[in-house]
Amino acid sequence: MKRRLNISIILSLIILIGVITISANKTEKQNNNITRNTTATAKEEIKEKQNEEMRGLWVSYLSLDMQGEDKSFDAFKEKFEDIIDKAKELKLNTLIVQVRPFCDALYDSKIFPYSHILSEAQGISPGYDALKYMCNAAHEKNLKIQAWINPLRVKNNFSTFSLSESNPYVTNSEIGFETNSGIFLNPADIRARELIINGVKEIVMNYQIDGIQFDDYFYPEDIIDEDKSYYDKYLQSINPSSTPLTMDEWRENNINLLISETYMAIKEINKNVKFGISPQGNISNNKNIYADVKSWCEIEGYIDYICPQLYYSINNPTLSFEEALKDWKEIEFHSQIEVYIGLAAYKAGSDEDAGTWQTKDNNLKEELNLLRKYGFDGFIIYEYRSLKDHNTQKEIENLKIEI
Repeated sequence: MKRRLNISIILSLIILIGVITISANKTEKQNNNITRNTTATAKEEIKEKQNEEMRGLWVSYLSLDMQGEDKSFDAFKEKFEDIIDKAKELKLNTLIVQVRPFCDALYDSKIFPYSHILSEAQGISPGYDALKYMCNAAHEKNLKIQAWINPLRVKNNFSTFSLSESNPYVTNSEIGFETNSGIFLNPADIRARELIINGVKEIVMNYQIDGIQFDDYFYPEDIIDEDKSYYDKYLQSINPSSTPLTMDEWRENNINLLISETYMAIKEINKNVKFGISPQGNISNNKNIYADVKSWCEIEGYIDYICPQLYYSINNPTLSFEEALKDWKEIEFHSQIEVYIGLAAYKAGSDEDAGTWQTKDNNLKEELNLLRKYGFDGFIIYEYRSLKDHNTQKEIENLKIEI
């Protein structure tokens, strides 16, 4: 009886071990499947994230310049089709095209004169609507297109073109001021702000545009007291018991008014059109042009996205790319904003940043990986002409692998 009991116990143990083994194998297979599925899901999420990210290309007015060339519509189309082809080759998804560089227009405008870069003289029509064509051409190739605007600049001190008789500053110079660096619209003047905003509204209403972008030119850094009469009027207008803004605070407030009013104007027309700004990469430098970037990023109602120009090499001894990236990461962004990073293709292979662009040929590739690692929403490359420069080719080829 005792022997039979021992055999019975042994048989039970064998069966139990078998069940445990089968169960363990089943669990292991399940875990392996979960691991594989998790890995696959993670890869899909990364791929989806990269498909959604901004992969942009700035196209400056210099890249569209028709001066000294065949100024026909066919020639312009050929030039822009090359830009589209290059963007598609690099798997980019958005073009940011400069359509108002000097209080002018690369489109049919009732507010601003035609730009000299299309017809060689400001105010002379090239005979076609460049922006209308560019919107259609970009969308046909599944590219988004944004209108890049310089809001305040009328003319640089080194500009050789002449302002047309229809230029808003020529018809009323009271809306602007001159410094040693050039002529600028005055954001303290409500007429100047309305001019800028109405110009934006004109684009949003009349063109199939995906976004509006302001660049990093606000108050000129060399301004002294050219707007003092406006500040004095402000001081006279406030309650004597109130504490007045300093001139610096007042200038900053003027720019904030322009930004918030532009945002509201765009959204009243089309909520799907994005409004963004591309400020200087060094956050503290934006104070010099009275650009309150932190407020724009932290408070809703200013912008949909921001794209700081982090035009630094990986090993820049003054401010490295990653150091600048971390500075922007520390801002308390509001929940609706997107944050892109501007990459300096134009510096690739050059002796800029103490020659650090020449010590390696994968700065841009490493920078792309870093901005993705830190969770930013995409990048914009400055700018198209650089992609054709022989000095940049190695950097661009390395970057292309990661895009």
